[in-house]
Amino acid sequence: MLYVKENHLHILLVEDDEMLGEVMRDGVLQDGHQVDWVRSVADARAALQRVSYALILLDLGLPDEDGSTLIRDLRRSGSEIRILVVSARDEVGGRVACLRLGADDYIVKPFDLDELCARIDASTRRISGRASSLIEIDGLLVDTARRNVSRDGEDVVLSAKEYVLLMTLINGRGKVFSREQLECMVYGEGVLVESNTIEVHIHNLRKKLGGNLIRTIRGHGYVIG
Repeated sequence: MLYVKENHLHILLVEDDEMLGEVMRDGVLQDGHQVDWVRSVADARAALQRVSYALILLDLGLPDEDGSTLIRDLRRSGSEIRILVVSARDEVGGRVACLRLGADDYIVKPFDLDELCARIDASTRRISGRASSLIEIDGLLVDTARRNVSRDGEDVVLSAKEYVLLMTLINGRGKVFSREQLECMVYGEGVLVESNTIEVHIHNLRKKLGGNLIRTIRGHGYVIG
């Protein structure tokens, strides 16, 4: 039984500070999400045309436009994508203005990385419409809040990439993913990996979770359920 949609998100990070951007990207990746990082409003608009993101982490002081213009334009277009503003601007009036424009949350720099990840998790629960973090499928139990995985009551240790791949398949339960789609979801758009990388991860997951959980659809890809 599937209790809740899992919390692996495809996130767009819009941040022009190289050092902070690296910290945010790496922290959010470590928390089990996929991140595409851009450094301007123009690049964010282009990325949003190509990819269906679940959430935007948005700086305001960007080199080409103020990030608030992106919030305004997305909401005027009817987009319901969740937007978490991450800004050094700490004035109450500015925070209120962004929230009224349509931002879902606002965190002030400098911030604690654990708090950022917790706010992303809170957005995940609102997206899924439930508060539970448990997923159960045919003897597989995943606690997405703790990133714990067990099979028939036995704990299973997964690498970070194996976990993201498993969560991608669970999130699309019943959907067949091609190798190319899984590469994009696990490693990010435009990242070059070895041609058999996904097959190796699938092989390892089957060894750890049982050979019947992930099915191969010949000529098309892989599916759970």
